[in-house]
Amino acid sequence: MRVLAVIPSRYPSTRLEGKPLLMLGNRSVVQRVWDATVASGEFDEVVVATDDRRIFDHVQEFGGRAIITSDSLENGSERVAAAADALDGDFDVVANIQGDQPFVSREAIRALIAPFRDGQDPEMTTVAMPLAPELADDPNTVKIVTDMRGRALYFSRSLIPANPKNLDHDYLQHLGLYAFRRDALRRFPTLIPTPLERAENLEQLRALEHGLVIIARVADSGTIEINTPDDYERAQTWVRENEA
Repeated sequence: MRVLAVIPSRYPSTRLEGKPLLMLGNRSVVQRVWDATVASGEFDEVVVATDDRRIFDHVQEFGGRAIITSDSLENGSERVAAAADALDGDFDVVANIQGDQPFVSREAIRALIAPFRDGQDPEMTTVAMPLAPELADDPNTVKIVTDMRGRALYFSRSLIPANPKNLDHDYLQHLGLYAFRRDALRRFPTLIPTPLERAENLEQLRALEHGLVIIARVADSGTIEINTPDDYERAQTWVRENEA
């Protein structure tokens, strides 16, 4: 089984402009994602997919591989599909390792690929982790619920389930990691945008609304996603406290 990792990385952002090039210690956000992805040992090839020459040049400078994709693509998964189509190589599985997770763990990446290596042959996989209580009401933190077999039922920016009886419940945060069987990735860009996707502004809901099955594995290790200036400040604090 040949596995490709694509790191989609864009410069424009309504919440934090240019975040892939922001520095955390002596490495940029995108370089940290690259280093963690390569170090996981799960991939035959790793590439950054971007529509911005500044990111492309930066990746080349630190010794990574980058590819320019169209600036008309709507989301990360479409960028991953375009990159996979542009590369030489017969890949069975293609992973989307989001470029805003500089501390993504080896455990999370291995959990993402495990269902394929276990012979389950899923259409898509993703990863969740326990939700920190202070992020419960944060709309930038995506939540996930699954069925009894670990298949994703829904993703939301709101806390799910609502839990009006305040029962004990292990809430899950969704990490922006996806892996696709190659035919499912080819299919994804052909799917029309869907009502729930538009309402939540979450591309993975398009897959669910069109009937694709997404297997979610839970990783115990946490991470800091960088979506806002506050997230970047938290990440800088973590680096100062842990890498000094």
